[in-house]
Amino acid sequence: MAAGLERMLQPYWALLDAGSAARLLAALCLAWGLWKAVAVYFQTRAQFQAFKAFPGPSRHWLYGNMHEFKQDGKDLDKVISWAEQYPFGHTLWFGNFLPMLFITHPDYAKTLLGRGDPKAWTYNFLTPWIGNGLLILNGKKWFQHRKLLTPAFHYDILKPYVKLMSDSTKVMLDKWEKLITKDNKTVELFEHVSLMALDSIMKCAFSCESNCQTDSKNAYVQSVYDLAYLSDHRFRWFPLHNDVIYHLSPYGYRFRKACKIAHQHTDNVIKQRKELLKNGKELEKIKEKRHLDFLDILLCSKDENGEGLSDTDLRAEVDTFMFEGHDTTSSGIPWILYNMAKYPEHQEKCREEIRGILGDRNTIEWNDLSMMNYTTMCVKESLRLYPPVPLVSRELTSPIKFCDGRSLPKGSVISVSISAIHRDPKIWEDPEVFDPVRFSPDNSSHRHSHAFLPFIAGQRNCIGQTFAMNEMKVAVALTLLRFELSLSTMDPPLVLPQLVLRSKNGIHVNLKKLKEKL
Repeated sequence: MAAGLERMLQPYWALLDAGSAARLLAALCLAWGLWKAVAVYFQTRAQFQAFKAFPGPSRHWLYGNMHEFKQDGKDLDKVISWAEQYPFGHTLWFGNFLPMLFITHPDYAKTLLGRGDPKAWTYNFLTPWIGNGLLILNGKKWFQHRKLLTPAFHYDILKPYVKLMSDSTKVMLDKWEKLITKDNKTVELFEHVSLMALDSIMKCAFSCESNCQTDSKNAYVQSVYDLAYLSDHRFRWFPLHNDVIYHLSPYGYRFRKACKIAHQHTDNVIKQRKELLKNGKELEKIKEKRHLDFLDILLCSKDENGEGLSDTDLRAEVDTFMFEGHDTTSSGIPWILYNMAKYPEHQEKCREEIRGILGDRNTIEWNDLSMMNYTTMCVKESLRLYPPVPLVSRELTSPIKFCDGRSLPKGSVISVSISAIHRDPKIWEDPEVFDPVRFSPDNSSHRHSHAFLPFIAGQRNCIGQTFAMNEMKVAVALTLLRFELSLSTMDPPLVLPQLVLRSKNGIHVNLKKLKEKL
């Protein structure tokens, strides 16, 4: 700012001595700073006034409402109770200085998600890792990337992924067979599913056999694993939100080290693949040898001007795909299998359906997925009760007005509480009951368009939702073909609504190997 003022006032410096010029510049800088402070004060004051229209739970003078979230497995219950107490939405405070509107009604969600507002500041914690990819971008560049990436999720591209997902799932199931013995039949799902999802995404993104399920020493695999954990950890610990504190902390050091490893790997893969694809004939050779992976599609994508993505943008999109494709499914699948164990009658119906579709086969093909009607209903019901992403946030670029007349100004932060909407008794009859029939075609056709949001809605909906659903159905189907699941005697999972939905004490189920067909 000072440099700009100095250039603007350059013609007048000759009229002043050095001391006078310096004092004038300092006075102008001070005046500009005061003006900005006053502007921020009045903008903040206007926001605070607007948030008064959305009452919420009382806040602490220092912590706001953040001290209410104790990570004890009861946070989700608190979110649901607030949603019942304050219809449509309520205000929660980060400290005593940053209000955030929590939307808990589909009408409000439809109004917000129908716009193109960017993600809120909370997503900035991911930027050093995944860069400015589709998850973080907004505006014209987001639209350009979305358009270029859409072909990567066409069903012709997704078809070969089914075999890769199946292969990764079978490695996990083979491990489970070795783990369960006569005296020990219990398996913790998150640990194994997370590695399986990472193995699968490596194959689909890079055509890379990482062997991470059997060999965890792969540096890139470990870096992705660490980055997912550290990003989640930073979000949960308010002091680490400060960039300086985080940089100086041991967590910040680990995060930077893991970022370096992940970025070096992605850069090397992109460089090698670009060299390979310089010759147009190589693409045809690749098609003959293997499927086109996510990276192939990105490197071949061009806009209407013949321009592709830069190396920086390529890395951001690959890293974003790795993050979103791994973290969401590694949350969703364990909860689905938990519900299968908890409700054996639904487990058996799914197993019968899958056996009827596959016959004597123990492999899953693309066309099988569309026939898994009851299994799909069970997957969706589990996603309703345990959405992998329980919360999404936006920062308003312009004022918003809701259906009941209440409004918020530009700059306000709004979060859609997906968990609260999914368990709203005014929308879902007996919302705590696991009832897959809710998602039958007849019942689904009468439901509010924004009552079920596991993949969000609107123009910024999840571009990879078909990929994720396919992986969840493949994992569930192959697991049920090989094992009978039941609840363990260990404590039930304690739900933690974080960046993705997890359990404080893991998810433990008993496995019983089913007899193979003769």
